[in-house]
Amino acid sequence: MTRTVLIWALILAAGAFVLRWMEYQYLARVFSWRIYVAVIGAAFAAGGVWVGWKLAARSRPAPFQRNLAAQAALGVTGQEMKVLEQLAAGRSNKEIALALGLSPNTIKTHIANLFAKLDVARRTQALGKARDLHLIP
Repeated sequence: MTRTVLIWALILAAGAFVLRWMEYQYLARVFSWRIYVAVIGAAFAAGGVWVGWKLAARSRPAPFQRNLAAQAALGVTGQEMKVLEQLAAGRSNKEIALALGLSPNTIKTHIANLFAKLDVARRTQALGKARDLHLIP
């Protein structure tokens, strides 16, 4: 951001110098003042658009990479990861059971195991901790 501000300051200084120089030149006496106002207005508009574009530009976030070390350290299995992803999608136990082809009791067991491994008591806590550990996006 400092670089953008410095570049913009140099552009303004150069513009002021050019205007001072043109003040004493032949063109400054020939053309109407309205033309100069239009040129200065267009230059400031273009500069403002450029500065706004530079300041508002955002870098692309890196693609999500699961923290396999945390997954291994906690002992979270592949099936439990699938259940955790389904929980993150906001699905109920029955919906998760249908999606994964398991019984609702098996899903409850997986969720209980996840709660124990993540040391949490609620779904929202489990999702928050899983996101902090980069287990889910």
